[in-house]
Amino acid sequence: MTEPGGGGGEDPWGKTDSSFSDNGFDSGFFADSTRKGGIVSRANSITSNAGSTSASSVPNTDDEDSDYRQELAYKETYKDRRRQAHTQAEQKRRDAIKKGYDDLQSIVPTCQQQDFLIGSQKLSKATVLQKTIDYIQFLHKEKKKQEEELSTLRKDVMALKIMKANYEAIVKVHRNNPHQGKDQVTDQVKFSIFQNVMDSLFQTFNACISVTSFQELSACVFSWIEEHCKPQTLREIVVGVLRQLNSQLN
Repeated sequence: MTEPGGGGGEDPWGKTDSSFSDNGFDSGFFADSTRKGGIVSRANSITSNAGSTSASSVPNTDDEDSDYRQELAYKETYKDRRRQAHTQAEQKRRDAIKKGYDDLQSIVPTCQQQDFLIGSQKLSKATVLQKTIDYIQFLHKEKKKQEEELSTLRKDVMALKIMKANYEAIVKVHRNNPHQGKDQVTDQVKFSIFQNVMDSLFQTFNACISVTSFQELSACVFSWIEEHCKPQTLREIVVGVLRQLNSQLN
């Protein structure tokens, strides 16, 4: 058996070491090692390039967080502004309603009387509204009443103007004819004629009219006027009265 480490290039198991030949170096082994080294270097280069590419493609998370925080802060600020505006508008509306009720309570007399009765106790809104409605209805009634009185006064004024115009015409005629009317009938005779005519009409009125109810009175009045106040009937009454006075004077 050959000793280990002896010549001949054999290993301890009887095989020849192919890695050493021609002065102890094998050219195939050296080329294989070179290829392996190139492959490893290329793999490392690809890995480093991939790492740099992936690193460059990843966005900057710090900038995105900053933008997100700014946007969130803007949204919160906008919501706060809207909330404040809504609160101010609601408060303004409530103040306007409160002022309206206070004005009504100070204007409506019945509310002031109620304040005097109950002292410092504040009236409820429902009470103020109800008293305001009642006062407005009262004012409408008063307005209607005043309009009716105004219409009556206007009619009176118109009648007075007509009477004034008639008296002015009478005075003018009297001034133009101062001697006219001296031979006319006296006022005493006129009154006697009127009295006798009215007495005759009253006798027929008293005999025909019933005052038991308004319905009977209305029916009797119309019937009496149609029967006893005809022009021919009135003419006969006046002629009879004049004849009677003429016989008395003669």
